[in-house]
Amino acid sequence: MTALISHTTFDCLDAYPLSVFWGKVLGFAQDVDNPDEPGDAECMIFSPDGAQRLLFIEVPEAKQVKNRLHLDLVPAEGTRDQELTRLLELGAHTVDDRRLPDGSGWVVLGDPEGNEFCILRSDAERAS
Repeated sequence: MTALISHTTFDCLDAYPLSVFWGKVLGFAQDVDNPDEPGDAECMIFSPDGAQRLLFIEVPEAKQVKNRLHLDLVPAEGTRDQELTRLLELGAHTVDDRRLPDGSGWVVLGDPEGNEFCILRSDAERAS
């Protein structure tokens, strides 16, 4: 017997804008039959194939310490550094730059509420 992951949940102060941010980062969308709206205390976004879901739930307390669990992302196209630029333009901020002179490494980012995640090199970059 095993368990399956239903969805990944983010505690947050403001569910709607955080779900919009992550939707843009990952190319996820709201449920068209039950769309989220500003002020909703719970907002869920879905991967294009519906297999992955992220749920954002409002809680009263702000994030206080480093995440114990985080997402590691790779660019779907382009390079890590191109994706880094896009993520910063969407509202992420740099927490720690772990890129090395040889091109390896990653960048630790924070989403608009400070939840950490990493951007790694693309599959093509790692293969070369």
